Amino acid sequence: MKRITFYSLVALFISCAGTTNSDPASVAEIVAESFYQGKEVTLKKHTTPEGFATFSNLQKMFAKPKGSESNFELIDEVTEGNVAWVKYSTSYDKTPGIFKLVKQDGVWKVTVRNPKEKAPF
Repeated sequence: MKRITFYSLVALFISCAGTTNSDPASVAEIVAESFYQGKEVTLKKHTTPEGFATFSNLQKMFAKPKGSESNFELIDEVTEGNVAWVKYSTSYDKTPGIFKLVKQDGVWKVTVRNPKEKAPF
């Protein structure tokens, strides 16, 4: 009985550990919430250096009070190899946002897109 409990707990921890940054949509949600709530450490962890620089400059102007609900909603998602695009909406903005993500060392991170780069939506 102890073995069953032990193996069940190990399986639970392994399955939970893999879901925090396993898909572009969940990373986009983390970045959107950390951006508006002023959580720079979390924002830095889930963005590329270029993305973090851009977001941290903008964050000072748009930060919302901590604890406010983002109501993050995935609208569309497209993945092409190591690049993904996520279109989303939050209660913070009236218009949907779009994040470009790149996979670095097996981890999805939000990055900046070039001014002339078009999203696939």
